[in-house]
Amino acid sequence: MNSSKRIVSAAVLVVLVGASYFAGFKFGVRSVPAESLVQNVINKDGKMDSVDFATFWKAWKILDDKFSSNSTSSTSTLASSQDRVWGAIKGMTESLGDPYTVFFPPAEAEIFKSEIAGSFSGVGMEVGIKDGKLSVVSPIKGSPAEAAGVKAGDFIVRIDDVESLSMSTDRAVKLIRGKSGTSVKLTLARDGIAQPFVLSIIRDIIDIPTLKTDDKDGIFTISLYSFSASSANLFRNALKEFVDSGDTKLVLDLRGNPGGYLDAAVDMASWFLPTGKMIVREESQGKAEDKEYRSKGYDIFTDKLRMVILVDGGSASASEILAGALSEQGVAKLVGAKTFGKGSVQELVPITSDTSLKVTVARWLTPNGRSISHEGITPDYVVPVTDADIKAKKDPQMAKAVEILNTVK
Repeated sequence: MNSSKRIVSAAVLVVLVGASYFAGFKFGVRSVPAESLVQNVINKDGKMDSVDFATFWKAWKILDDKFSSNSTSSTSTLASSQDRVWGAIKGMTESLGDPYTVFFPPAEAEIFKSEIAGSFSGVGMEVGIKDGKLSVVSPIKGSPAEAAGVKAGDFIVRIDDVESLSMSTDRAVKLIRGKSGTSVKLTLARDGIAQPFVLSIIRDIIDIPTLKTDDKDGIFTISLYSFSASSANLFRNALKEFVDSGDTKLVLDLRGNPGGYLDAAVDMASWFLPTGKMIVREESQGKAEDKEYRSKGYDIFTDKLRMVILVDGGSASASEILAGALSEQGVAKLVGAKTFGKGSVQELVPITSDTSLKVTVARWLTPNGRSISHEGITPDYVVPVTDADIKAKKDPQMAKAVEILNTVK
């Protein structure tokens, strides 16, 4: 059976520390025959002849014969044979050098399931890898992380007393997550600030917002915080509010939105594009064929519509797909800051009943063929937001959007 669901958040892994959007995922539930898990290996029942596994078994035997659990640390213990198998798979996976390709042994697989369900506590931010370093994709609106002053683009230098700048996202999530009411200490580095600084954050149950609307001075604003399972329906209702208002000027605010379900992004784009217009292309990194996602053709707006999309460094994955599609198809102008740049697709494949492998299988391309990964999307109007703006409660990006929409076309 192959009923996979693509999720495009995070980012990034896109892993939320306290609530989850998982960018770029497709959850495969197909079974994998045991005989197909290893190929081209000498010493595998005498089959194949490409890789000599004798050195692996030699190292295994040396560890069996010589390792002493007391020789290095009083806390080290002798791993079971099965634990060593998990460790070998994990090491093989890490050798690929892709921070989003990860093997989950039983305990970590269970944690990953809880993250997908969103049924856990944390600080409420998404983490990812940016320029090879562990960084914040975006804090969630109203979360402890946002309240403490965490910002999109912050690099995570330490988690409590553990060095974390080169840490995998999965390990970082394990360290940052915890029981509601407990605290975690994050040492962060931020562009424009000379020295790393420390924030102590109290974990809490995270309530993930999805969408809100506002209608002011003839301009209708839809602020979308995630591409959740319910986002498409909520967005449709918001568009009905917009149409009923009689306004023709629309701001779609995707700032700080780390992504979510690809289907939701495709559905939203379809309200603005005729049938068959390209939204995003999935370029396979392996043997699978490339896939194209095109408009369903709801296309309810006339040429009277004027639209601006707000983006920033916390806009990732599904946000970048939607913004990129509507920008390149001539529907909307982009205002704000360069987006995060999360455009890879992961597939979650069960290895055993209690382990799984999350593997990067493709990347996302905009309608014009631009790779979202790493490059991100630079808006038509780059408008910085300074600390002074924040303290004064000014929003120059929104102000620029209003200016554009009020300019006679």
